[in-house]
Amino acid sequence: MEKSLARYIWDHTRPQQLWILLIVGLSMIPYYLAFDLPKQIVNGPIQGSGFETPGDTQLFMPISFDLPFWGHVELYSGLPLERMPSLLALSLMFLVLVIINGLFKYFINTYKGRLGERLLRRIRYELVDRILRFPPKYFKHVKAGEVSSMIKDEVEPLGGFTADAFVQPALLGGQALTALIFIFIQHFWLGFIAFAMAAVQVGIIPRMRRRLIELGRERQITARQLAGRVAEIVDGIDTIHAYDTSNYERADIAQRLGRIFRIRYDIYQWKFLVKFLNNFLAQLTPFLFYCIGGYLTIVGKLDVGQLVAVINAYKELPGPLKELIDWELVRQDVQVKYEQVVEQFESDSLIDPEIQAINAANEAVLDCPLSTTNLLIDDDIGGRVLEHVTVKIAPGETVAIIGAAASGGDRLAEALARVTWPAGGKVTAGEDDLFALPESITGRRISYASPEAYFFHGSLKDNLLYGLKHAPIEPAKYNGSAADQRKWDVTEARRSGNPDFDFNSNWIDERTLHANGKDGLYGAMTAVLDVVELSDDVLQLALHSSLGDDHDPELAAQIVEMRRDLREELSRRDLNNLVVPFEDNEYNTEAPVAENLFFGMMPDPKASTKAIVKTAYFRNIMRESGLGKALFEMGKGIAESTVELFSDLPPDHPFFEQLTFMRADEIPTYQHLLQKLRHNATPSEEDRIAFIRLSFFYTEPRHRFGVLDEKLMRKIVEVRHQFHANLPTELLGYIERYNPNAYLTSGTLVDNIVFGKLNHRFSDAISKLREIGGELLANRPELYRALMVLGLESNIGAGGRRMNNLQRLKLGLARALIRRSDYYIFNRAFSGVDHHLQEHIVEAALAFLAKSGDNPAVVWVLSNTPLARHFKRVLAFDGGSLVEDGTYETIVESGTVYKQLIA
Repeated sequence: MEKSLARYIWDHTRPQQLWILLIVGLSMIPYYLAFDLPKQIVNGPIQGSGFETPGDTQLFMPISFDLPFWGHVELYSGLPLERMPSLLALSLMFLVLVIINGLFKYFINTYKGRLGERLLRRIRYELVDRILRFPPKYFKHVKAGEVSSMIKDEVEPLGGFTADAFVQPALLGGQALTALIFIFIQHFWLGFIAFAMAAVQVGIIPRMRRRLIELGRERQITARQLAGRVAEIVDGIDTIHAYDTSNYERADIAQRLGRIFRIRYDIYQWKFLVKFLNNFLAQLTPFLFYCIGGYLTIVGKLDVGQLVAVINAYKELPGPLKELIDWELVRQDVQVKYEQVVEQFESDSLIDPEIQAINAANEAVLDCPLSTTNLLIDDDIGGRVLEHVTVKIAPGETVAIIGAAASGGDRLAEALARVTWPAGGKVTAGEDDLFALPESITGRRISYASPEAYFFHGSLKDNLLYGLKHAPIEPAKYNGSAADQRKWDVTEARRSGNPDFDFNSNWIDERTLHANGKDGLYGAMTAVLDVVELSDDVLQLALHSSLGDDHDPELAAQIVEMRRDLREELSRRDLNNLVVPFEDNEYNTEAPVAENLFFGMMPDPKASTKAIVKTAYFRNIMRESGLGKALFEMGKGIAESTVELFSDLPPDHPFFEQLTFMRADEIPTYQHLLQKLRHNATPSEEDRIAFIRLSFFYTEPRHRFGVLDEKLMRKIVEVRHQFHANLPTELLGYIERYNPNAYLTSGTLVDNIVFGKLNHRFSDAISKLREIGGELLANRPELYRALMVLGLESNIGAGGRRMNNLQRLKLGLARALIRRSDYYIFNRAFSGVDHHLQEHIVEAALAFLAKSGDNPAVVWVLSNTPLARHFKRVLAFDGGSLVEDGTYETIVESGTVYKQLIA
């Protein structure tokens, strides 16, 4: 990258800078005229110079000038005006000049802003482009938080300075020089005073501000380090909690914040000291003008109009001078920041841009062997982890790599996949250096999966298909204003040096998919999900999600039909008691009291219940029906039983896990409330609500305190109808009443299908329901497909953290399998997983690739050594060296490595 920021700006914005400099030069003409006009107004119409007698006129706006060798040139003789019309005309002319100067400023600042944003966009893109071209080892020495902080925050001032790099000194210098020239023309000594004070400001203030630059640099570095440290805390939060080091991290952050505080405090001290001195010098000059200029006016050596014009002109001088000083300091500051950014993003081993050039053809294949010759690989600290390995893998081979965790086999897999760069030797594809081939070949014809696979924030589908998004296949379709916006985006992208690829285009070429038969993309996805046994997980993601208010009516109708099918199937199997359904005139014994009373689904049950209970409508119903008193007595009975049974238990006793209505730390509170009641104290409204709240979360079959009888159940159902009969509009958003014939948007798909509560007496209720539900879905292929599509659209969180480790391993393997490639390299893709599951998935993956008809090569670094029997060839590694190469049978018979691994 260019070392000088000024040179970088000039190289990329030269035509625009020249154009805006021309506009700045033109803007000086009305700027100067605006200084001279107040003098004409004061000396002319106001004081009467030239209008001594009634009817005298003066020429308005005469345009003439003298040219060398030409003489006097008169373009317009002027319009003769009397005193009052002349005053009005000159005043209007002043207003016109103000508007013209404002329009010049508007155009210049708008143009500068666009110019700055374009270059900022260019710089950020170039930095991200360099990140994508850095060798893998670079990222092992930097913190992601620091790099992202530099691109987001530290280059931000560069964009602002871009607009001012050449325009600002020209504009401000021109304004200051124009004001000084005008003052000198009015009176030499007043001009000399203004010039002297300006020279003092320009000479002293920048020297004092150099300390501010140094402090700003320190603040920037410490803030960047803080961002990197916070990113580390986020990434390592599980480790922090596991080892109780949260307070250590707090101490570290507090220390860093303290250092930033000290630096910023020093900045404030210097900043306001410099501001005080600058303001003092700026106000000293008007003091001299009033004293000296006033004296000259009194003695008749300076007229009033000239003094007013000088003071008015000087009012415009401190601003440009101050901003010019600020510009110089900003220039030094951003140059330092730019140099730091360039230094951070410099590398001697950047990937050549041609290797990453976009290619939509998808025609190249790797139908040649992958070979290594005397391959050497070092770890991050220079230790040799793979030494002089020479091996050739032919197309169509299935190769198992076995060995201990640090034996070197995994490093060979990384080198073959271009994840790790060799320290010596060669990796070739046929006769070509593998690392010199374009990524449009290696990144498509070699598929790689490992436990370290990263998943991006987005849907499961986006991550599954991520390895297929190489180039736009079909352009996105835009109409109307969207098409105009797209054209504008393309134009701005090109002007900013960004590619004009359309992110909204179709980037997936279905010809590169495996199993892309009649079902196309969906068929390819479900095929690989079945291979890695992730289909059921995707289905569960769908079932435990909600369709929302803007749901597909057809899908909602199918869910309601599924609800009826489930009820009929349970009846057919004589399993009606497995689920207690919600019925309008019945009390659901497996549901808590509140759910029976409100009889509906709630978006947020706790918040909704709390809001409803506070309303006068609810309290009136409780009081008029008498249910409030009954629930109070019920809550009192629950509290008495709970205090009696659990008051002597420690707070961490497992019994408390069964209490849905009271926490361990609330027992002393309710113990105190019960004592008040025993002394015949009248309970307050808060006390009554506290006891009623206990009853809301009580379920008789689960808690068995004997406080809920048939009579009270019938009463709750009766009040349920009263509650919904005249439900106020403001409460409709809190409750969606149960309706057996409608889809409930507040609930998940499982809630809608089951439409009831599982009977706690059946310990295997969940497994039975899953079994029955699976059979029903098998008979409803359209619904199954819709649910799978919904599950695929589920967000898996940053880094795939909403999925468990096994699900992430499966997804990583599926992402590789879905691509049609010539080589598949799986590097301990299922390390730490149950051996039976490993074997099942390995067999399924090999069979899937074998029947694809592409005859790809498969290299699999195994963590379960006996699985090597499924491969035609086995490579055994030990101590960073290849020690055995042969069939599974020969390795077992002759090699000691195999015996050590299975021992």
